[in-house]
Amino acid sequence: MTTHPPVTLAQTVLRGLACRCPRCGQGKLFDGFLNLRKRCEACDLDYAFIDTGDGPAIFIMMLAGAIVVGAALIVEVKYQPPFWVHAALWGPLILITTLLPLRAMKSLLIALQFHHKAAPGRLVDKAPR
Repeated sequence: MTTHPPVTLAQTVLRGLACRCPRCGQGKLFDGFLNLRKRCEACDLDYAFIDTGDGPAIFIMMLAGAIVVGAALIVEVKYQPPFWVHAALWGPLILITTLLPLRAMKSLLIALQFHHKAAPGRLVDKAPR
């Protein structure tokens, strides 16, 4: 069994953004757009520990919402275009600002989860007095 050297937080972030294995940085993390592989093809890390939940989607929705709503308000106040112009502008921008960064955000949260050894909370029985 090979041991892996400690990884810095900067390396973890780069591995996450590159959608690579959080342990070795070589193997691919995804099998499709957002479907995770079962394990790393390079270091054989089992990806069963991964549980990002809705975290990536929430971060992306908040950022995309701020960008799109801010831009729409500025355009409305400054130019007052017809509604069809709003639909033509903001529909594609919503798709771009949500779908493009979603995969990298999910991978980044997985890498950070691995780096910080995040795990579900456990109840610990107190020692008897």
